[in-house]
Amino acid sequence: MSECNFSTEFVLEGLTHQPELQLPLFFLFLGIYMVTVMGNLGMIFLITFNAKLHSPMYFFLGNLSFIDFSFSTIVTPKLLGNFVLEQNVISYPGCMTQLFFFCVFGIAECYMLSAMAYDRYVAICSPLLYSVTMSQKVCNALVAGVYTMAILGALAYTISMVMLSFCGDNVIHHYFCDIIPFLKTASSNTHANELLVLFLAGFNVLSTTGAVIVSYIFIIANVLQIPSAAGRSKAFGTCGSHLTAVGIFYGSIVFMYLKPSSSSSMMQEKVASVFYTTVVPMLNPLIYSLRNKDVKNVLRKVLGMRSGHLTG
Repeated sequence: MSECNFSTEFVLEGLTHQPELQLPLFFLFLGIYMVTVMGNLGMIFLITFNAKLHSPMYFFLGNLSFIDFSFSTIVTPKLLGNFVLEQNVISYPGCMTQLFFFCVFGIAECYMLSAMAYDRYVAICSPLLYSVTMSQKVCNALVAGVYTMAILGALAYTISMVMLSFCGDNVIHHYFCDIIPFLKTASSNTHANELLVLFLAGFNVLSTTGAVIVSYIFIIANVLQIPSAAGRSKAFGTCGSHLTAVGIFYGSIVFMYLKPSSSSSMMQEKVASVFYTTVVPMLNPLIYSLRNKDVKNVLRKVLGMRSGHLTG
């Protein structure tokens, strides 16, 4: 048996090999990342320091903003490095760390969107019991459950990867240490890992989307019983932002993980990854701030106070 020359570092291939695109893409994704950071940290700031936004819905939204900020920060700096460095190298421990936290925040986003769907269900279907049903204790328990499921799932993925040997090709054909591209560099049998990815991704996506779908079936049935068109419109309006966020996130996740590996090219997979790791974290605070009257009113008040201080 030949001795395994274990790879201690890996080369991230990046998003594109075309030199003329490197600098424009660097500035594009730098801009996206800056908007993501400002949008999500700004949302957390507004929710934390404004009493009008101290309700269960905004408690979950604040946690979603934290997840989006962290999700993007795990991936985007390495993506930016790919555009300006001749060879973007990452160590084996660094790759495993990035993989672990990528899984934590990716899974957490699924379960947080599901918890937010339950919150909307209680608000519309049981409005008189809302403050009791969605007490701070219940909200804390739901968020703790979100992070517990995320950490357990990430540990399962990471431990299964640690047990593999990486003795051959050390080039990861991606711009970060994602599970599937990382698996392709392994020199040992990855069949069990591929089954684990399919099982866990399927469980996380189907269980959380199932909860979202069931919640909205009850919401729609309840809203349709409202006699006035204005009342129905207002009720559906409170769900619009959440439904938009769910559709964008799950659409790209399903494309990436719940399909045969031969059905799309690596470039298509990279585009899907860019969407849910970079674009979605930027869009979520914009979706919620542009579609939510409470957030818009608080934002106008904050900006008005700031401009008043500056002119004063």
